[in-house]
Amino acid sequence: MKILYIEDEDFIRKNAIEYLNYLSDFVYEAKDGLEGYEQYLQIEPDIIICDIIMPKMNGLELIEKIRLNDIKTQIIVATARIDTEFLIKAVELKLVKYLTKPISEDTLLFSLQEAIKLLETNSSNIINFNNEIKFDVLNKTLLKRNELVKLTNKELLFLEICLKNTNRAITYKEFENFIWEGNMTEDALHSVVKSLRKKLPDDTLINISKIGYKLNLK
Repeated sequence: MKILYIEDEDFIRKNAIEYLNYLSDFVYEAKDGLEGYEQYLQIEPDIIICDIIMPKMNGLELIEKIRLNDIKTQIIVATARIDTEFLIKAVELKLVKYLTKPISEDTLLFSLQEAIKLLETNSSNIINFNNEIKFDVLNKTLLKRNELVKLTNKELLFLEICLKNTNRAITYKEFENFIWEGNMTEDALHSVVKSLRKKLPDDTLINISKIGYKLNLK
C-alpha cells in the first residue's frame, strides 16, 4: 500500500512518517496542499492522510480536486475541529474517517485498517438509501437532503447490526442482546423502529413476522 501523508507542521509530519514507515515500505510526504496534489499525481497513492488547514491549498480543496476523477483512493482527514459543515462534506467526499487532533497511533492504525478493507473489497463506507438519504458507516453520520439527521445511540446500534447483515433478517433476540444487553422491552424496540422509519426512506425497515427486522436496500 502506498500512503501519502500531507501535513504542514513539520514536527507532526515527522512523527507520523516515522510511525507509518513501520507499517509500509511506501510512505510519501508533502508539506502543503499544492505539494500534496503534485505528489498524488506522481505516485498515485492507495491511501491519503491529510490535514485540513494548510497553506497554498487547504485539505478540503485538495480532496475536492482529487474526487473530480478519483473515488477509489481512500482518504483520511486530520482536523482540529469538526463542525456541521465539515460532517456534511465528509459524506459528500467519501472520506474513510475524520480524526480529531491530536491523533493517537492506535486511532490512526484503526483508520488505516478500515481504509485497507475498503480497498480490498472495492466497497465504500457510504450507504445510499436513495438519492436524498445517505449514511456514513464509519463516521456514523446520517444525511437527508444534505442536512445532518440526529440519531440516538440505540438507533445507531440498530442500523449497525442491520447493515452488517443485509442478506437476512435480524432476530428480536439479536436486537435485545446487541442493543439492550439482554434487557429489551417490546415497546422500547418499537420506539426505535418507529423513530428510524421517520428518518429513513419508506419500506427501508421491513418487519418479518415472528422473527425480527430486515433492512431493505434498493
